[in-house]
Amino acid sequence: MDSQTHPEAGLARELLAGNAEAFDRFVETFRTRIFQYSFLMCGQREDAEEVSQETMLKVFENIDQLREPERVKPWVFQIAKNACLMMRRKSIFAPREEVSLDEPAVQVRDSAALPDSEALRRELHDRLQAAIQALPQMYRAVLLLRDVEELSTEETAAILDLSADAVKQRLHRARRMMRGKLDGTLHPVRSFAMRDQPRPLPQPVREDMLAWYRRMIEGRKK
Repeated sequence: MDSQTHPEAGLARELLAGNAEAFDRFVETFRTRIFQYSFLMCGQREDAEEVSQETMLKVFENIDQLREPERVKPWVFQIAKNACLMMRRKSIFAPREEVSLDEPAVQVRDSAALPDSEALRRELHDRLQAAIQALPQMYRAVLLLRDVEELSTEETAAILDLSADAVKQRLHRARRMMRGKLDGTLHPVRSFAMRDQPRPLPQPVREDMLAWYRRMIEGRKK
């Protein structure tokens, strides 16, 4: 596997080889992506930050169980999916019911003071984010893993405990819903990136992650 095309696998190999310099790069790479995924699944920054922290803690608690570095991305997202499900069950922000695609999209911010190109970019981003969050959860989960994170059908099926055919059917339906919301424009979904970023990682949480990683390294030396 090409480390330039799949840098996550390269970072995982470095971690498993005991290269502590890869720790921060691994955390920031995956924490940002998990934050994006959980924000769009859970709908609130507070929940997304908690999910991303819980996911990364679980990753380092179990990093020595990663047998195939090239599969690190679906492995991490499997943990994130479970953390997100738990968060949705307990969160005070969890909606009582799924938002329908027939509901109006969230209003975009006032862009009168922005340059035309920046205003357009932000409006498209906000429309795209609103359309993703308006998808029923069963379709949103498939769309995020397949089209945003670019995992394979088989990897997505394993994470969501679905058949490959079910993933294909839900993805087709999700894309059709998105086209309806975005006036036929689908391409931006494949390059969607959140403007918002997670706040700096709390030092105690980072120290816990690093402690688990160091224990893994020491365990392999014995």
